[in-house]
Formats: sequence, C-alpha cells, structure tokens
Amino acid sequence: MRARPKLSHFIFVTLIFMVIALIYVWFHIKITRLNYAIASEMSTRDSLLEENRRLKVERETLKSSHRIEKIATTKLKMYYPDKDQVVFVR
Repeated sequence: MRARPKLSHFIFVTLIFMVIALIYVWFHIKITRLNYAIASEMSTRDSLLEENRRLKVERETLKSSHRIEKIATTKLKMYYPDKDQVVFVR
C-alpha cells in the first residue's frame, strides 16, 4: 500500500520539474528572439545613420555658393548688375 503514495509523489515532483524546465526554455526562447530583434534594430539604426551622414554631405554640396552661382549664370542667364543699374533705397 505504500507504493502508491511514493508513485504519486514521484509524479508530482516530476511534473514540477517539467514545468520549471518548460518555463526556463520559454524564457530562453524569448530572450533569443529579443536579441535577434535588437540586432535587427541596430542594423537599421546603422543604415539610417549612414544615410543621414550621406544626406548631410549632399545638402552641403547643394548649398555651395559656387554651385548656385554657376547655375544662376549658366542655366538662368543671370549676371551681376552694372554700377548704373544699382539703386540704393533709403
């Protein structure tokens, strides 16, 4: 008659260990997924920072006064006024 309580005790302890093992595996899988997500976001961040740097360089190139003057004189046919064309307003 004592065999039954030992068997039920063994099954109970085994179930507890299985639940603990499943919780551990679940946490480990969750941490692994989060690490992959973090790595993906860091990669996206790095590419965005590189694009930001490239766009800043492009902006400074487009703002260049030499470039603007060249476009004004060649494409827009603009020129500096002569002295007699300048009128000072007070």
